[in-house]
Amino acid sequence: MVYSFEDMTVGQNFECGEYAVTREEILEFAEKYDPQPIHVNEAAAAKTMYGSLIASGWHTCGIAMRLMCDSFLNQSTGIGSPGIDEIRFLRPVRPGDVLRVSFDVLETAPSRSKPDRGTIKHKAFVMNQKDEMVLTMVAMTMMRRRQISD
Repeated sequence: MVYSFEDMTVGQNFECGEYAVTREEILEFAEKYDPQPIHVNEAAAAKTMYGSLIASGWHTCGIAMRLMCDSFLNQSTGIGSPGIDEIRFLRPVRPGDVLRVSFDVLETAPSRSKPDRGTIKHKAFVMNQKDEMVLTMVAMTMMRRRQISD
């Protein structure tokens, strides 16, 4: 199914799958994009309040994005995002964690100036294998309307 703007309803939930996080990818991502000691240096991280190496929050956002693309966005008429309203890093993500992503549609709004599209506001939830919430994110996605895109 290709999801169009008209298919989105407030309260709708999408399950986006799971992803196992490895030590190697935590280090690789952090060395390239977020080289704080808690993300790149296991000995230094062990001396912090976290007690061990943790993933960058931006890495966790990237994992969530990948799962949302694989399960929804790449099967939709999505044409981009005007932005993210909120990101909350609630718990550290550690090597070996298995993350599960879902999102709820919060609002839908047809464009007033461009009748071929609308915007959905959605909240993503990232949980670990213990069912602990590690991240939430409120974002918007612009989607083409069915009568224009088909």
